[in-house]
Order: sequence, then C-alpha cells, then structure tokens
Amino acid sequence: MLTIIKNENQLFVEYTADRSNSYGWTDAKLKKHGSVTLRRTFTFESAALVNEAKPDEASEESRTFVLANAHGDYYTIDRNILGIKHDLQIWKQMPINEKTFIAYRDISIFRRIDELIDQPIIVGGDAVDSIPIADFEELLKNFPTSTELTHYARTRVTGILKDYLGTLSDAQQKLDAYLKIKKTISTPSKIDFIKNYEPKKFQYVRDELKSMLKKSDAYSEHDWQKLIAGFLLLLFPKYIAVLKNLQIKDFYSDPSKVKNRFIDLTMVDANGTIDIIEIKKPFANCLLSRHKYRDSHTPRIELTGSVMQVEKYIFHLKKWGRDGEKEILKKNKSHLPSNFKINVTNPQAMLILGRDIDFSGEQEFDFEIIKRKYANIVDVMTYDDLLRRLDNIIAMIEKNYSELGVL
Repeated sequence: MLTIIKNENQLFVEYTADRSNSYGWTDAKLKKHGSVTLRRTFTFESAALVNEAKPDEASEESRTFVLANAHGDYYTIDRNILGIKHDLQIWKQMPINEKTFIAYRDISIFRRIDELIDQPIIVGGDAVDSIPIADFEELLKNFPTSTELTHYARTRVTGILKDYLGTLSDAQQKLDAYLKIKKTISTPSKIDFIKNYEPKKFQYVRDELKSMLKKSDAYSEHDWQKLIAGFLLLLFPKYIAVLKNLQIKDFYSDPSKVKNRFIDLTMVDANGTIDIIEIKKPFANCLLSRHKYRDSHTPRIELTGSVMQVEKYIFHLKKWGRDGEKEILKKNKSHLPSNFKINVTNPQAMLILGRDIDFSGEQEFDFEIIKRKYANIVDVMTYDDLLRRLDNIIAMIEKNYSELGVL
C-alpha cells in the first residue's frame, strides 16, 4: 500500500507491505539496481530513501521515500521519478493522495498526460498555464475504471469484428427487422413506405449515434470519422459523396515552394459544390473554459484550433481556383457520377465535436454566441446538438405526415 505524506517542505511516499509481501524486496531492488519502482508509477533511487535514526527502530513493514521538495507555492517532483519529460509542479494547498498520481490498474496519470503534451505540467495555483484544480479533479474522475477498461476491450473487439463478420448493433437490428417486415407487405403504396421508412431511417441514426457515444473510446479517430460521415449522407440528402484525404495546394505558407495539404473529409453535393467536414471524437470539456474570463466562458484550444484549421482549408481551396477544381475532379472521378463537374464556390464547413449536455445556462449562452460568430463560414455542432436535430427531424416528419392525413 502507498500513502502520500505531506508537510510544509516535502512530500513523501510511504510503502507499507501487506501480509503476503515485506519491505525486503524494495531493499533488494535498491541494492542490486540502485532504484525501485512502486506501482508502475514512482521510481526512486537509493538517495531518496529516508534513513531511520536508529537501525533497530527501522520499521519492518514500510519504507519511506522523498517524493518532492517545496519551492514557493508548489511541490516540485523530479521528472525521473515519474518518467515524464519535465519536472511536475503541484500546488501545496490542494489535496494530494495516491489517487492524484495513480489510476486503475496502476496507470500513471501524469505519464499519460505527458504523452499528449510537450510542456511542463503544473496543477493548481496561479502559475501561467496551470491546470485548474476543478479541471484536474474532473480529469481524475474520467480516468477509466477497471470495469470500463474491460468493456472498452470488448467493444473495441466488437467494433473490429463488426466490420469483418457483420455483427449488428441494436440500432441496425431494429432497422433490419423493420425492413424485413415491410418486405412481407404485398404491393405497398409508395406513400405508405415513405411515411414509415423516413422516421425509421432517422431513428436508426439517432440510436446508433447514442450507442457510439457511450463507448466512443472503442473507436479509432479514422473509424469514428468514417461512421459519422456515413450518417451525414443520410441526414443531408443534398450531399452525394464523401471524399477522403483530399489533397489541396497551399501557395502561401512558404513563398519558396508549394505545399500539399490534406483535408480528412469533404462532402460533394449534387451540383458539384464542395464543403468541408471536420469531425472530432467527442472528448469531454473541449469546448469552453470551466472558469470565466471577464464574466464569460471562453472557447478552448480544441474549438478555436479546429475552426482555424477549416478556415485555412477554405482559404487554400478558394485560392487554388479553376485549376484546383480540375485537379480534384481528376483524382476523384471514380467516386463521382460521369460527366460531373466540381465547383469551389464559397465553400462552407461543418465542424462536429465535443458534448454540451453538461453545460450550465451561462455556458449554453456563451457557446451560442461563439457559434454565431463563425456561422457565416463554419456550422459548429456538438454531438448533443446533432442528437437534438435528429429528435426534431423525427418529430416533424411524424407531425407533417399526420397533418397530411397519411399517418
């Protein structure tokens, strides 16, 4: 068992042996290798071991190591102890225990964070670029439990098998069951088929999306984009094709040469007009800051960076001009109808990312203002917004058919 002990000047890690182990293995590791690793998270060298005042008073059940020294308002932990790129700073006033460092199945929390960034990690306090305590606690809550890791593994395997073995989701089974029933009806009228099929199509997309959101970690970024793009073709009938990894020319980033840029997904409508679709996996808390700046919740880097990315794509598409239209058509003929033309005329973008289900009223208001700011170029949509749109489409289809007397 590990216990974090803190005082004004230092942090300590105390390792207490359980019934089946003793402290002896740590001493053996230190003697042989000069270091010991605890819970796959903390690696201590011999110098970090706290010596007892008298050997005969040394505990036979525990060993204590120096984890951090205080500098100003922060404890500083040497990067080598945690196996990260920079020294870690933790605000002295925040609660600190083993769960601050270790998630389920001995996952090193700060090592996982360090893999995603290339700057020092600072938790709490007033330092520049520090992670607010509330956000850090939210991050800890969202680390997967052992049960969730098991479900993740199963759903990931299911997702792979689904592509190769035809495994059906609940939503697919419902839609297939409905279509089988429809096949047993002799000479159905066209209006009867449409009035029943149309809401079923949107219900399928809604139910499938809800299911995907519950296990989004089981999908790779590529697989997630592929599935969502398929849904968009159903939801927006004006689009007839999805072009993947579209290569465009950048004449401006480097005046000395032309660069190739690649857009993950573009949609082509029936008139040949191209729009950009940027689909991000639904990471939590990626849209707005939790805390206010001058009485407003500000957009986070994930949101502003994604908007900037698609705006640059639009800029480069427009500047490429007629030559670009010809080049795009030439490289994507096999995905488009014969005698088709590509038109780059005022391309728009759709950005799908994040969740807003936990927004406060003020966050909803601020987010709506941010969306309207970009509305002339980018339609910013959360996954919860997409679900609401689906609910409204289903409700209005049923309402319209009812008023027409066909339901």
